[in-house]
Amino acid sequence: MSKGLRFSKIIMSLSMILVVIFAIVISICVGRSTPTKVSAYTENEVIQIQQSLKELGYFNEEVTGYYGNITRTAVANFQADYGLNVTGEVDGQTASMLGIHLGSQTSNDLYILAKCIYAEARGEVYVGQVAVGAVVLNRVASPDFPNTIYGVVYQPWAFTAVSDGQMNLEPNDTAYQAAQDALNGWDPTYGCLYYYNPATATSSWIFERKTVVEIGSHVFAI
Repeated sequence: MSKGLRFSKIIMSLSMILVVIFAIVISICVGRSTPTKVSAYTENEVIQIQQSLKELGYFNEEVTGYYGNITRTAVANFQADYGLNVTGEVDGQTASMLGIHLGSQTSNDLYILAKCIYAEARGEVYVGQVAVGAVVLNRVASPDFPNTIYGVVYQPWAFTAVSDGQMNLEPNDTAYQAAQDALNGWDPTYGCLYYYNPATATSSWIFERKTVVEIGSHVFAI
């Protein structure tokens, strides 16, 4: 065999080896670059979603920031309980019901409290709106309720406005001011944990609570 032919075969062999090595390297790189999770949310948003679901009793795992099947199932269960479109994905309405904001928005206690006040008491006198906010905060402080504002507001069946969708309305400036006054410590209810409109209330147990004060159309009780 001539030296030229031998050299050509060596070159061909080396080329084949290089092609194989290149293919292996590409395969490894592609595998490493493939995301370990496919999610429409940032890690921080998923953490918010999981924390809210955990607070409400729908997510019993460690908060990881990974939107996998467990989180998706928890979201679907939440949506089913609240009469939302069951997709397992957190759209704007689901996020609102969870008490979180996605995208450029961030979770905000003042915002959630203002939404609750506006949804529940926008037709009430100003002190009555502050009183509704105070009830939410009194529940946060009570060991018998969730210990966060969104946990209290979105506790299943706790507020009519959440159940019927009025919680999705955007609060006005008055609701924001009432929320701020409540957060600043103004409590016109003197520690009440409940309120109701006697003209529309349907749960008989609420009438058994001790009345503390009446403001506008609402009765505030402990």
